[in-house]
Amino acid sequence: MLRGFYTAASGMIAHQRRQEALTNNISNANTPGYKADQSTLRAFPEMLMHEMGSRKLPVKNGWSVPMQNQIGSLNTGVYVQEMVPDFNQGDLKETGISTDLALINGMLPDETGSLFFAVQNGEGETALTRNGNFTVDGDGYLVTTQGYYVLDEADNPIQTDGMDFTVTEDGNLQTDLQAIPLQIAYVADANELEKAGDGLLIGESELAQGATYTGQQGSLEQSNVNELETMTKMMESYRMFEMNQRVLKAYDDSLGKAVNDVGRIG
Repeated sequence: MLRGFYTAASGMIAHQRRQEALTNNISNANTPGYKADQSTLRAFPEMLMHEMGSRKLPVKNGWSVPMQNQIGSLNTGVYVQEMVPDFNQGDLKETGISTDLALINGMLPDETGSLFFAVQNGEGETALTRNGNFTVDGDGYLVTTQGYYVLDEADNPIQTDGMDFTVTEDGNLQTDLQAIPLQIAYVADANELEKAGDGLLIGESELAQGATYTGQQGSLEQSNVNELETMTKMMESYRMFEMNQRVLKAYDDSLGKAVNDVGRIG
């Protein structure tokens, strides 16, 4: 009976974590460049149960031989193995704002590969993002809305000297004085990246050589969250949580009767 408690409780914990991931996806449905998290559930190893016993032989000495009968398998519950972001490209929205940039994926060397803008996070490290909702700070540098510097191919912050610049389709930022190549980073296996908050991702990357893309100024890539599908999954996860909760209550009621009624001396 106690094993049933653990199995039902593991199901409740797993679906609670899945619900949290889905809620986070819904809350970021309007965040440019956001990639939806997908939770993967995995079952704990099954246990094969046997009945152990013995059988007396019809001989004079009454010898017994050990016996075991296979009862069947026992599932020991589920858990959330990992959260895997979906790196499929979101829809594009034209904004008409010159500092808004979007990356349109072309031919990529790997099926799991993806392209990103390179920025400098608060610790001075290179981070990646698909959120091209940029602006120009008071010093004339191109930054994210959180204030992180957008980097060029030499890992330097990009000085635009104002809002009067253009970005070509091949990723060059052009001002009156110079042309600066944006650092478009390529990751062969985007599933190895880790989310670091503020729409940033951390992981190994390289310059996007051998990958084709188009940079589009005045547009933003939208979140790839499917709101209708996510709401359906949230209802499904909630019902599974409730089902495990009812199973847990049934075990609790049975244990209460065993302790208070069966064991009572009348």
